[in-house]
Amino acid sequence: MSTIAGPPALDSGHVRESRAVAHRIPLSRLTQVELRKMFNTRSGFWLMASIAISALLATAAVILFAPDEDLNYSTFGQAIGFPMAVILPLIAILSVTSEWSQRTGLTTFTLVPHRRRVILAKAIAAVGIGVVSMVLALAIGALGNLAGTAITGTPQVWDITFVDALLVVLGNVLGLLIGFMLGLVIRNSTAAIVAYFVYSFLLPALFLLLANNQGWFRDLQPWVDVTYAQSPLLAANGALTGQQWAHVAVTGVIWLLVPLLVGLRLVMRSEVK
Repeated sequence: MSTIAGPPALDSGHVRESRAVAHRIPLSRLTQVELRKMFNTRSGFWLMASIAISALLATAAVILFAPDEDLNYSTFGQAIGFPMAVILPLIAILSVTSEWSQRTGLTTFTLVPHRRRVILAKAIAAVGIGVVSMVLALAIGALGNLAGTAITGTPQVWDITFVDALLVVLGNVLGLLIGFMLGLVIRNSTAAIVAYFVYSFLLPALFLLLANNQGWFRDLQPWVDVTYAQSPLLAANGALTGQQWAHVAVTGVIWLLVPLLVGLRLVMRSEVK
């Protein structure tokens, strides 16, 4: 809130008072606030720290237990990728549901009544955390590859290209956005986390069982199973084909975009207490 004061002017014998003009809070400032909210609690701090901790533990496990012939960059990347695929969506879920579970939503949406801008700031902050976390994880994997080959005396194998790395980051960001979507739709931390594990582990298992036992579903699976469609992004096997990109797009619309729009509408219309 700022005050713009003009020169005093007489109006029917009275001095015209300065009028306060409200300026919209910049989106960059809202994003900074949402980033701070992710770190400024003990649970939030350790959840963020678990990204680096899990990457280090996965790297150490590969060095200690993987056969010498499997000590390559892709092995480290896959070992680190699994905990990232679990932790990042949880961060996105909690960034949304904390407004309801911690009862801060009334304060947040009173100070910034434009709810869409708050949700957009949360999304930008969550995606930013996801991208930085994946870059950090890939860097830790590279250090692990250097250390592991130096310890065992095996040749270094760098079998993840820049394109592969970009696809891995994209795959993890899409998983993060699924968590963000569930947070918007459910707006309860525990329920949203349970729904995410159902979304990511139970449904793919049911789809796989159905594809193995029903021939008609085998060809349909890539178009309706979001985990199956996005798995080539995380496999680091080179660029995707046009059909694989189509699978990612169709399942993304069905399982991410449409529920995300529904969740956003629910947030716009729900009563905040």
